[in-house]
This record gives sequence, C-alpha cells and structure tokens, in this order.
Amino acid sequence: MTSDQNFESGIWETVIPRSRAGSWRLRQVEMSFLQDPSFFGMGMWSIGAGAIGVAALALLLANTDMFLAKPEKAALEYLEDIDLKTLEKDAVTFKAKALWEKNGAVIMAVRRPGCFLCREEATDLSSLKPKLDELGVPLYAVVKEHIKNEVKDFQPYFKGEIFLDENKKFYGPQRRKMMFMGFVRLGVWQNFFRAWNGGFSGNLDGEGFILGGVFVMGPGKQGILLEHREKEFGDKVNLTSVLEAARKIRPQTSASEKQ
Repeated sequence: MTSDQNFESGIWETVIPRSRAGSWRLRQVEMSFLQDPSFFGMGMWSIGAGAIGVAALALLLANTDMFLAKPEKAALEYLEDIDLKTLEKDAVTFKAKALWEKNGAVIMAVRRPGCFLCREEATDLSSLKPKLDELGVPLYAVVKEHIKNEVKDFQPYFKGEIFLDENKKFYGPQRRKMMFMGFVRLGVWQNFFRAWNGGFSGNLDGEGFILGGVFVMGPGKQGILLEHREKEFGDKVNLTSVLEAARKIRPQTSASEKQ
C-alpha cells in the first residue's frame, strides 16, 4: 500500500466514525426533544387553540345573515295562480286569489303546524282577529302537508280557516330551507326560550325545514301590501306592520253594490 493509499484510508477511517457519531448525537437530540413534556404540551395547546379559533369563527359566521338564502319576492300573478285545497274529505281545489279577491286577506304560510314556534306566531296573529274583523279583512293559513292530526291540533292556536298548499307555492318562488345551522344561531335559541316561556309546546311530525311567512294581500290588483319571509326558525312577523298593512286594504265593490 502506498503512502497515498494509507492517507486516504486514514481519512475514511476518521470520517466514518465521526459521521456516525454525529448522526448518533443528532438522534439523541431528537429523542430528548421528543421526550420533553413541554413539547407535547405546546403542540396540544396550539392544536386546541386553533380548533377553538375555527369553531368561534364558524359560530360567528353562522350568526350573521351572510349564508342565509335571500328570499325572492313573490309577484301578485304568481300568488293568484296557486292551487289550494280545502281540508275536508271531499277536498275542493281553487285558486288562491279567491281568498283576497274582494276583501283582501292576511295569510300565514305555516312552516309546520306541530312546531311550537309556529303555534306561537299563530296565536299572535289570532290576537289581531277582532281588529281584522272590524276592518272586514279575513285571516287565513296555508299548510304544505296534511298528516295525522297536525292541522286539527293546530286549529286551537289559529282563529282562521286553513287550506292545503300541496305544491308549496306560498313558500316560494324560491323555497328556502334552514337546516341544522339553525341550531347554532343565537336568535333561534332566543326564539325557542321565548316560546317555551310562553307555555307553547309541540312535536316533531312533518317537514319543518322549508321556511314560511306571512302575507297581507289587497283585493283585486291592489297587490301585496306586506310580505314577511321567515329568515330563521321563530322569526315572527311584526304585528304592528300587519295591522298597518291591513288598514290600507280597500275592499272591492261590485257594480250592483255601487248602484
């Protein structure tokens, strides 16, 4: 072996052990770092803080109107052409305009008859019945399904006639739904407690995600005087606004009545 070969061999003998020793020291540092309890504590705290931040942001956004479906205003012609049915065994089908053609009407599109929030609003609207009677304005409700005893059990809360809107047209033109996001909205929980404290109760029968509303209709072509679209569960119409709109109604008079 030459001196050059001896020299190269010495280098490799020196480098390899040092390299291995360095790698061993690096692994020791890594292991000691991983075994440090504060490392895991800091990591878990960071993950927890991040999760809380994301949850808080989601909760904040859910309580804004940013992600709520915007209601589309209904045209008079659209509402007039809706097919409604009476609820007796031999149901009669008629056009919705018959409800308000002569004297106007206040109409509640019920989200779900068994819902205690809907029963609360029905009771509120029914409290206006004496004043509406003085104005000669009838009070009606429409439901989107007729199951079990739901309408019968709803009737004590609502002092007007109820009809079936099988095609859910009063809930359109663009049907809006509130799904489980409704249960993280502060306003919904406030509405729950308000109705609960008012002594209202209900059940879970039937479809309850398609949002309802309230309409005040003028006779003939006087048109839609008030259109309230429920934006969340328990979003009630303002009763003062209902009365103000009802007072604008001008009943139609026939030619024979004019004479």
